[in-house]
Amino acid sequence: MIIPEFEIQAPFEPAVEGPPPGSGESHWFIYADSRLLVEQLGGALLPPRVSDPRQLGLEPLGTQYLGRLAGEHCYAAEVAEDSRAPSGMSFHGLMSAWEGLPPDLYVLAGRALQIIDWDRKHRYCGRCGTALVDRGNNDRARECPECGLVQFPRISPAVMALVRRDDRLLLARSPHFPRGFYSVLAGFVDPGETLEACVRREVREEVGLEVDNIEYFASQPWPFPHSLMVAFRCDYAGGEIRVDGEEIIEADWYTPGELPRRPGPISIAGRLIDWFLQQHAGR
Repeated sequence: MIIPEFEIQAPFEPAVEGPPPGSGESHWFIYADSRLLVEQLGGALLPPRVSDPRQLGLEPLGTQYLGRLAGEHCYAAEVAEDSRAPSGMSFHGLMSAWEGLPPDLYVLAGRALQIIDWDRKHRYCGRCGTALVDRGNNDRARECPECGLVQFPRISPAVMALVRRDDRLLLARSPHFPRGFYSVLAGFVDPGETLEACVRREVREEVGLEVDNIEYFASQPWPFPHSLMVAFRCDYAGGEIRVDGEEIIEADWYTPGELPRRPGPISIAGRLIDWFLQQHAGR
C-alpha cells in the first residue's frame, strides 16, 4: 500500500552537486537549529525563493545542494540558531509547519533537515579526528584524508506495528505522550535483526503479546532527526497485556467507536489507524 503524501509527487531529480548559490532563483530550505524559515502567502507557508540566503540578510554556516524539483534548483542551508527571521518571514518547527507547507515541499524540507543535521555532526573523523572532506563523484559522503573512513548520512530504521484482534486494535501510551494520547507500538531495529523480527520483539517486550501474519504497510521518512519509519499490520497470536512500565505505561484493546486521542495524518502511525478504521467502517 502506497502512501503518496510521504513521497514527492512532482518530478524530482536528487543530486549532490549543482550550480553554486547565487546562480539563479531557487528553493531554499533554511534552518536555524531545527526551525525552518518560511513566509506566509495566502494560506500557505513557503520556503523563500531567492538566489542566495545573503539576499535575506542571513549568513549560511553551510549549504547543501538537494537537486531539482519540477526543474527548479533546491538547496538546504544552516544559519546560526539565534538568527532573526527577515521581515515578513518566521522560523517554524517542521512539525508545526506541516499543515501550511505544500506536500512536496514538506517532504523535501524533511530531507533538507536530515542532510543539514548530518552535515553539522560529521565534520571530523570519528576514528582519528581529522577534518573530513567531501568525497565528490556526486556521492553525499565525507571521507577522512588521513585514514580513509567514509561517512554517509545516517538513517535509523524503526518499525511501527498495528496489532489487531478481530474488531479491536491495540493502542498504547508512552510516558513521553500527553495524557490521554495513544498510538501504535514502535521501536528501533537492532543490529542483525530483520524488520519482522523487530516487530515481534518490540510487541513482546513492550506489552507481552505474541503476533503473527506480519504484513508490510508503508514507510515514511521521519526527520526527527534521522529515522525511517517502516509500518506493519499484524494479528494477535497470544498472551495477556503486560506493559513494561518504561517504554509503555498503558495499553489496551479498542474498538473503532471508542478510540482515544491518537496521531493525525502527519505520521504513518495515524495512517495505520485510519486504515484500520476504513476496514471496519459500517460493521
